[in-house]
Amino acid sequence: METEFVILEQKIDQLIRHSAALGESNRSLRERVAMLEAENRRLANKVSSATRKIELVLAMIPEEEN
Repeated sequence: METEFVILEQKIDQLIRHSAALGESNRSLRERVAMLEAENRRLANKVSSATRKIELVLAMIPEEEN
C-alpha cells in the first residue's frame, strides 16, 4: 500500500513539473505572438505607406493618348 502512495506521489510530482514547464512555454509563446503581431503591424503600415506613394507617382504620370 505504501508503495502505491510513493508511486502516486512521484506521478503527482511529475505532473506538477510538467504543468509548470507547459506554463512557462505558454508564457514564452504568448510573448513571441505579441512580438510578431507588433512586427506584422509595423510591416503592414510600411506596405500601406509604400502603396500610397506608388499610387501618387502613378497619378502624376500622364495617360497615353492613342
